[in-house]
Amino acid sequence: MSTFDRIHVIVMDSVGIGAQPDAVNFYNAGEDDSKSDTLGHIAEVSGLKLPNMTKLGLGNIPRETPLKGIEREENTTGYVTKLEEVSLGKDTMTGHWEIMGLNITEPFDTFWDGFPEEILTKIEEFSGRKIIREANKPYSGTAVIDDFGPRQMETGELIVYTSADPVLQIAAHEDIIPLEELYKICEYARSITLERPALLGRIIARPYVGEPGNFSRTSNRHDYATSPFEPTVLDKLNEAGIDTYAVGKINDIFNGAGINKDQGHTKDNMHGVDVLLETLKKPEFVKGLSFTNLVDFDAVYGHRRNPDGYRDCLEEFDARLPEIFDAMGDKDLLLITADHGNDPTYAGTDHTREYVPLLAYSPSFKGAGVLPVGHFADISATIADNFGVDKAMIGESFLAELV
Repeated sequence: MSTFDRIHVIVMDSVGIGAQPDAVNFYNAGEDDSKSDTLGHIAEVSGLKLPNMTKLGLGNIPRETPLKGIEREENTTGYVTKLEEVSLGKDTMTGHWEIMGLNITEPFDTFWDGFPEEILTKIEEFSGRKIIREANKPYSGTAVIDDFGPRQMETGELIVYTSADPVLQIAAHEDIIPLEELYKICEYARSITLERPALLGRIIARPYVGEPGNFSRTSNRHDYATSPFEPTVLDKLNEAGIDTYAVGKINDIFNGAGINKDQGHTKDNMHGVDVLLETLKKPEFVKGLSFTNLVDFDAVYGHRRNPDGYRDCLEEFDARLPEIFDAMGDKDLLLITADHGNDPTYAGTDHTREYVPLLAYSPSFKGAGVLPVGHFADISATIADNFGVDKAMIGESFLAELV
């Protein structure tokens, strides 16, 4: 019999809590990630007040230096620690897949100098549209449409670009290249990037609207992921007939594998919280897992190197936590974590190799405290332990510590 009827995992996308020991082997604009610290640097540069996560024990997570403005709590209401990533990567898919129990030992391919001509030519031949070669490099998603959106509106060419992540992104103005056409082109790009020398984690459709000087990306983004190479704990739960609800881009990240209740895309973090709350209140959701990604921390503020905006986003999410607590049943467990770092004060505009926080809360807790430092996959092992299914490749359960 499971300890908890329902477990809810919320991924605060990119909210790292300090460089991992191996961060020296990961780079961002020519500098290694050894001095990255997403939460720590936001607190130092912009100030940070997170009363609800502080009460859970955020300030008690082991660190070399305390989080500025985040007090240690003597009487916490949750269990906390930090988790280390073992997989060879610091991208969204690698982080989420490891959270669900996989160990990625061979990283996906990245293209710091842009995609090879062979890939671009194939996309042009399939789509009947030319590709703007000058955009073919690692690029900020907002900067690339500012720089090349006017040209696309005039010529109908495709904006194909990448980042430090293993992704191929295609930006298209919705009035120039209809969504259905953009999606078909992305599906084709997915089909030609499933093996080396161009093994990519995701193809991302990046539609936008507006006029030159005032473009904005829309919520019609769509991610085309490759499927996990081994069964995750999501698959184990699904095979056991246990509900697995996905909120936000979770379904895309896993290419639907193991997810039987997709709640769809979300417009922003607050819409994601709204959808999660609706999910928690579903009368038919009596047992199982909900898995939510809140992407704005990463996409809107981390990559754009905006620490003040990142702070506001964190505080906005923290203020919604009481609503989530109130929607939980007595035998529910909430696990708040992240998938990598994205220090908005750091070099470059890409992810950083960091520990991630883990905050656990349940109305049934009689105790609280600091858990031993663990690994991303421990979350999946704990979920598997709770529901009586096999764990995936890696991870150790901390279920017995939650009392």
